Amino acid sequence: MNISRRDSSIHPQPHPEPSRKLTHSFHSSVIMADVKEYTYTEVAEHTDRSDLFMVIHDKVYQCAQFMDEHPGGEEVLMDVGGKDATEAFEDVGHSEEARELLEKMFVGNLKRGAGDAPAKSTAAQPSTKAQQAGGSNLAVIVALIAVLAFVAFKFTQ
Repeated sequence: MNISRRDSSIHPQPHPEPSRKLTHSFHSSVIMADVKEYTYTEVAEHTDRSDLFMVIHDKVYQCAQFMDEHPGGEEVLMDVGGKDATEAFEDVGHSEEARELLEKMFVGNLKRGAGDAPAKSTAAQPSTKAQQAGGSNLAVIVALIAVLAFVAFKFTQ
């Protein structure tokens, strides 16, 4: 059976699915040549209300223009200005809209030096045996108090 060129165009080959994740990695992979790198020392120099840098997930953001609009107030931004704000940013649980606004403030990547602290992880830390044992001890103590209260109640009647 001969398939003409026109027939084969009826069933075009599927295109690969485009990437739907356009986040921080988009900046670092697409515009890598144009992205400035900042050291912690350079970031720490930008702590004024009119010139406020902060680091979130090893990306540097200029947040001064957002100072008046920040729902938590400017104090929140000033407290983490010139520092790594990853933990504070993630602890609040910012919305997707907030993350999109953050992308517009992107000015560069953090260049870590030899003496810099490692990147802050926001992953949940696994509990240790001591923490688990502490939780178990609390349950035993509560149960013991309940039994003692019951016994005391029965003997006082």
